[in-house]
Amino acid sequence: MELKDLSPQPLWQYFTELNAVPRASKKEEGAIAFIMNFGKSLGLETRRDAAGNVVIKKPATAGMEQRKTVILQSHLDMVHQKNGDVVFDFATQGIDMYVDGDWVKARGTTLGADNGIGVAAIMSVLAAKDITHPAIEAMFTIDEETGMTGAKSLDPANFSGTILLNLDTEEEDELTIGCAGGLDTNTKGVYKEVPAADGIASFDIRIKGLMGGHSGMDIHKGRANANKLMNRLLYNAKKKFDIQLSTLDGGSLRNAIPRESNATITVPAGGKDNFVAFVHDFATVLKEEYAAIEAGLTVEVSPAENPATVMDAEYFPRVLRAVYSAPNGVFRMSPDIDGLVEASSNLARVIVKEGVFITQSLQRSSVETTKEDVAAAVGAAFENIGCEVAQSGDYPGWRPDADSAILRLLLQLYKDHFTHEPKVGACHAGLECGILGGHFGGLDMISFGPTIQGAHSPDEKAQISSVGRFYDYLLHILREIPVK
Repeated sequence: MELKDLSPQPLWQYFTELNAVPRASKKEEGAIAFIMNFGKSLGLETRRDAAGNVVIKKPATAGMEQRKTVILQSHLDMVHQKNGDVVFDFATQGIDMYVDGDWVKARGTTLGADNGIGVAAIMSVLAAKDITHPAIEAMFTIDEETGMTGAKSLDPANFSGTILLNLDTEEEDELTIGCAGGLDTNTKGVYKEVPAADGIASFDIRIKGLMGGHSGMDIHKGRANANKLMNRLLYNAKKKFDIQLSTLDGGSLRNAIPRESNATITVPAGGKDNFVAFVHDFATVLKEEYAAIEAGLTVEVSPAENPATVMDAEYFPRVLRAVYSAPNGVFRMSPDIDGLVEASSNLARVIVKEGVFITQSLQRSSVETTKEDVAAAVGAAFENIGCEVAQSGDYPGWRPDADSAILRLLLQLYKDHFTHEPKVGACHAGLECGILGGHFGGLDMISFGPTIQGAHSPDEKAQISSVGRFYDYLLHILREIPVK
C-alpha cells in the first residue's frame, strides 16, 4: 500500500506534499511559501507576519456563524535527523516515506509527523467543502523545535479566536492541558593542542545504534545517551591506558537524545592490543546493562591514522570529569502530578575539535524555579573547568487548568466518540501554548493528536489507524463548538 491509498486521503496527500519540502527549524522559507500558496489557492484570507508565521482564515459554514472562532495551531518546522550511515541531504531532498503495516515510516531519517500530521490535518479542514465548522483561524508557526521563536514573535492582531486547539500531542488517548518550559545551556572551553607523541597507535571509537528519541517525551524511559556512554568509556580507559584525545563528535540536535558518538584517540603502540580488548569488554558491559532497552547498541573500535595533534594532557581528564558530573536525564519527578517528569536535562552535543571543547544541552521543567536549578547544575559542571556558559532560548511552561471549558467539552466528546475516557494531564515536552497564552487574554487551550512514536529520531513513525481516529475526532469537535 502507498501513502496515496491511506485514509483520510486528503490528510495523507497534504502530508506527502509537505514532506517534499525541506523545513528545518530556522530554514522554513520553502514551507512558508508552500502554506501561503495553499491558502491563496483556496481563495482564503492568507497572510504572513514579520516573524514568518502564517495565518489562514476560513469563514464558518452555514448555521455556524454564531459559534466561537477556533484557532487551529501546528508548527511548520521539523527535526532533521538521520542515521550516521544514511546518505541524505535534508536541504534538497524530500522525506522518503513508506507504509509498514499500520505505520508510516521514513527510510533512515526523521519522518516529520511531528508536527506535519497536525499541519496536514489543518490543511484538510481548510480545503474541505463537506464538513461543518465554526470560523477557523489556522495558525502555522515556525521554529518550534529550536526555541519557539515563531510563537514568541507572533502578531496577535491577526487573530480573534478564543479557543485554541494545538495539534501537537503524540498519544491519541491523551488530552494535554500543560507542558514544560525549556532553556538551552551551551558551554565552550578552549584547550591547547599539542603534538601527538611518537610511538602511538590511533583508533576511531564509534558508539551507535541507540534508540534516541524526544528529549522531553522519552527522557524518563532510561534510554542511553551516546555522549554519556562515550565519556564513560574514555574515563575508564584513561585509568588503564595513557590515551589522548584528538577529536570527539557526539549527538546531533539539542532536543534529541543522542544516538551516536565518535572519538579518535591515541594509545602507546605497545598497549594497542590490550586497549582493543578493553573496548570490546567494556562494550559487553554496556550491552548487558542496556539489554532490555537498547538492543541495537554497538561499540566499534577500528585503526585510524595518527593525528598531528591531541588535547593537552592536563585538560583531557578535566573534560572527562566535567561531562561525567553534568546532570543528564530525569532531574526531579513532579510531586503534584503522578508519573510526570518535572525537570530534566539532555546532554545533546559534545564536540572536541581544533582547540575548542563545546557542549549543548536542553533543560526542561514545568516549574520555572526547578528549570533554573537544573540549568545551574549543568552550567556549574563546566564552569568548574573554566568553560564559558551561555543560556538562551528560554520559554515558559503552560500551567494546567483543570476547570477549562474546552477541556470539559473535549472530555465529553471523546467519551461519546470512543466510548472510553482519555487520559488528561501535562507533558514534559515543550508546546507553544505557554507562549501563545501570554499573547492572548483568556485564550482557552488544549492539545491533542494522533499516536506518533520515536519523534526526533530516525525511528519516528505515525500510526495510520490513529491518524484516522484523530481526524474524525477533530471534525467532531468542530461541529460541537459552543456559541459565543
